[in-house]
Amino acid sequence: MRIHHNPKLFVITGGPGSGKTTVLLELARRGCPHAPEVARQIIQEQVRSGGTALPWADRASFTHLMLQRSIESYLEHAQTPQRVFADRGIPDTLGYARLIGLPGTEAIEDACRRYRYSPLVFIAPPWREIYCKDTERKQDFAEAERTFEVVAGAYRGCGYHLLELPLDSPSARAGFILERLQSAL
Repeated sequence: MRIHHNPKLFVITGGPGSGKTTVLLELARRGCPHAPEVARQIIQEQVRSGGTALPWADRASFTHLMLQRSIESYLEHAQTPQRVFADRGIPDTLGYARLIGLPGTEAIEDACRRYRYSPLVFIAPPWREIYCKDTERKQDFAEAERTFEVVAGAYRGCGYHLLELPLDSPSARAGFILERLQSAL
């Protein structure tokens, strides 16, 4: 089994509606490249095309597509010599599969072993004050909290060190991330 490892590929994860994408947009504004969230892209594509690989329809197909697209995103950014931030990573797929009770997660677990990000993962905790539903995010806040716990457990189980983002402005959160990476050098 070939192991791919890119210590310059940093994951920002967490439950839905916790401000991950907003922080990534702030990091992009500061010149930091990022990989967009594949789950949201899949949902948008499936809705546009009338597909059923959606978290509220065919969850198994949605999970399969998430894994496939997460690996593609990893490989697309794997050789980059510069630091890149990923809006979620492959272990998020494992967390989602566990959250919905999907059996047969061996392929996802194998992908988590084979495609390795920086050991330091930034995680955005549930934040009721900013949480809102939208066309792709239909979970209530209680499910967002459960998702956070399951995803955090998936990353820890895969050997990553989680650093929780403060409940603060996008600018302050981006500064927190960049300061932590600078102090780790």
